This record gives sequence, structure tokens and C-alpha cells, in this order.
Amino acid sequence: MHSNNCELILDLATQVGQALQARGLLLATAESCTGGGVAQAITEIAGSTGWFDCGFITYSNASKTEMLDVSAALIAQLGSVSEEVAAAMATGALGNSNAHVALSTTGIAGPTGAVPGKPVGTICFGWAKGDQVHTERLVFTGDRQSVRTQTVIHALQGLLRFIA
Repeated sequence: MHSNNCELILDLATQVGQALQARGLLLATAESCTGGGVAQAITEIAGSTGWFDCGFITYSNASKTEMLDVSAALIAQLGSVSEEVAAAMATGALGNSNAHVALSTTGIAGPTGAVPGKPVGTICFGWAKGDQVHTERLVFTGDRQSVRTQTVIHALQGLLRFIA
């Protein structure tokens, strides 16, 4: 990770913390392709215990089902890299934590794993609060580390927009 990306991520995590704290909200994360990168960024911030509840790293499909209650049939039908699964991951993080708001990441960081219609760099995001769920699907370019870094940045930026 380039130092400017590290600084950007820390700045975003700080902003997320301030926004959550101002609203009295607790956050949970449900991460696949980022492997806990979002939770790591958040817990870099002193005082994050006041607004961060927990993080789920559900890398396998089975763990998505077991830990986040994502339907195995949904994964079988659409694949784990889909907006529907991202939505179910975020909702599942809410249902299995004390959090008020959750974000999720699932995607193909590469260099392998591409399937028709889902090239390397395809990432699906979910943000959930109460009955509200917002999802996005983006395709990032670059190597595995670059895709993961861009995913962490976008997940935090999206959360800021979602709770604003």
C-alpha cells in the first residue's frame, strides 16, 4: 500500500468514526475479498471501541452461510460475488451483532478467479441500516493489493455517504 493510500484510509476511518459517534451508531463489517482490511483500518483509530462492534471475515461460502445467514441457495444461484450476496452479508452482520449499521465486501481481487461476466477486480459492496440496504458493483483495475486497497477505500467512502 502506498503511504498516500494509507493516509487516505486513516482519514476516511477517522471520518467514519466521527460520523458514527455523532449519530450514536455502532458498526459491524462483513468482509470477504478484503480479509478484514476495513476492520483493521477502523481499529487503527483510537476510541473506535465507542463505535465499532465487530468484524466478520467470511472468506468461504460456507462461512457466509454459517456466520451471516446468507442463503446457500442464493450463493449457488448468483455466486458469492453478487450485489444480492453483498446485501445479505451486510444484513446478516446486523442480525448477528449489536451493530446498527453494517458494510460488506465480496469480490475477485485476483490474479485468478475471474468468471464470465465477472472479471478480476469485480467487487460488490453492501451497506445496511435497519431495513435500508444499498449495494454497488464496481470493477477496479490493478494487482491484488491495489484492488483490495481500492475496495477498502470505497467501502469507507460508501459508508460515509450511506449514514450521512
